[in-house]
Amino acid sequence: MKPKIVGVSKNINRIKELIDQVADTGLNTIVHGETGVGKELVVQSLYQKSTRVGNPFVKVNCAALPDTLLESEMFGYEQGAFTGAERRKRGKFEQANGGLLFLDEIGDMSLPLQAKLLHVLQGGDFSPLGSEKTVKMGAWVIAATNHELETDMANGDFREDLYYRLSTIKIHIEPLRNRPEDIPHLIEHYVKAYIDQFDGKQLLTPSPKTIEKLTAYHWPGNIRELQNVLKRLMILGNGEDSLDDMLMGNLNRPRTADAHRSAGQPATPMDILGFDSSAPPDLSSLSLKTIKKKAMDRVEKEVIAYVLEKTGWNRSKATKILIISYKTLLYKIKDLGIEPPQDSEE
Repeated sequence: MKPKIVGVSKNINRIKELIDQVADTGLNTIVHGETGVGKELVVQSLYQKSTRVGNPFVKVNCAALPDTLLESEMFGYEQGAFTGAERRKRGKFEQANGGLLFLDEIGDMSLPLQAKLLHVLQGGDFSPLGSEKTVKMGAWVIAATNHELETDMANGDFREDLYYRLSTIKIHIEPLRNRPEDIPHLIEHYVKAYIDQFDGKQLLTPSPKTIEKLTAYHWPGNIRELQNVLKRLMILGNGEDSLDDMLMGNLNRPRTADAHRSAGQPATPMDILGFDSSAPPDLSSLSLKTIKKKAMDRVEKEVIAYVLEKTGWNRSKATKILIISYKTLLYKIKDLGIEPPQDSEE
């Protein structure tokens, strides 16, 4: 089944236009967006609409392998190039010749490997490890990232020259919370897909009230989270209690300071400290010592969650920004109950 980009928002309509305009150009492209927004779907759509369709579509996850393995995966190696290289292996660049090379999570690539990638993109050729021969690079290169690469460049974590070499075309996908008008269309699309996928199984479809609640939810995990919730709803049922449990209670949680601000109302101290404003707290919980710890935990949780989100849950980068040890960060994540976005498939 061909990939289908679903939605009616201004952002999605612009992406569809860009795909039509760019698909046959072979211009280096960066697709940017939060985890779970559907970056790979956009890359697949570019491939399907290009004249390269039918030729190899090769994906490299730049965050999944250490540098030494990633380099050999990308450029290949000759027999005897290193211990364990018992035969020649073609790298991803060579495998993708005539087709598309998808560099996923490009923002997690190390600086030394960025330099080697830049050399290939500039010169149009490369040498497998252990070889003196050069191989022509004939793949269309598209990269994707959830990093803010401009910020990474300013911090010295991403090469400026590589960024401009890769980003002839830039496609940004807005998070789902910024385009709620797309959610009912996505629900309709995935409900049909799951009915086909689970052919023969008795499935429940979301009620209008459930769709309304799903549309009002902020979807921190974006489309990935929506897919997971829809599958569970259709298999387990779409009762209101079940739905709220699936969404971790976020639909019916007490109004917070952020909610007060969005409603144009001043936040009270109880809101800031996370107390339910509709039910006064127990007086025994209002000692200054308790309040101080509660306030500190709340601030720490907000800051750590924000940094993790902005670094794409790259814990090593987060520790550098927060100036804490890796072990401390892991403890804080567990102790403060900071949850990563739910995963399925992007």
